Amino acid sequence: MNLAVGLPEKMVYGEDREMMTAIRKVPVAEAYLSKESFEGDGVADKKHHGGRDRAVCIYPFEHYALWEEQFGQRLPAATFGENLTVTQMLEKDVFIGDVFQVGEAVIQVTQGRVPCNTIDRRMDMAPLMKAMVKTGFTGYMCRVIEEGAIRRDSEIRLVERGKGEVSVLYANDVNFHQSRNAEAIRRVLEAHALAPEWQDWLTKKLIKLTE
Repeated sequence: MNLAVGLPEKMVYGEDREMMTAIRKVPVAEAYLSKESFEGDGVADKKHHGGRDRAVCIYPFEHYALWEEQFGQRLPAATFGENLTVTQMLEKDVFIGDVFQVGEAVIQVTQGRVPCNTIDRRMDMAPLMKAMVKTGFTGYMCRVIEEGAIRRDSEIRLVERGKGEVSVLYANDVNFHQSRNAEAIRRVLEAHALAPEWQDWLTKKLIKLTE
């Protein structure tokens, strides 16, 4: 597992364009995780990132090889701005509501990560963001149930399986590609641990479909 944190900083991309972003996180040996975020971690765009339901960002390490092969470029640690880079925790195998013990902390999966074009800008790898959305290989976000210290060698252990058995990959597919499938939307909404923002978004879609 890789553990990384970072605060917003100026990033130059494209033809000398600038933006504030915290995507360039730095590997650390240990960090304390509170309800809000890791100590030393932050976001620049608070409207679309961060908050208690998105306190931790996780990305499966297995996808790195796919993107490196597809784009012909080596990727540094925490390329996608994730806090935890993990193995054997793919989106198809992790469910909304899953509870994990990580070091001293306990976290719960709340939603798939919604990628933004900052990912393309960081590595100059457009259309990586579109490829992530197409495949659903976005990683996922978690809320913090119990605060505590996490080390890069901490074990990640499944404590409880999310009710409804809605995988992150399925939720991503519905959100990105099946926005007119009322039955699929209902199934995702049955995952009670789903982040309120996704609950509101999908509920509005469902109302429009069933009016």
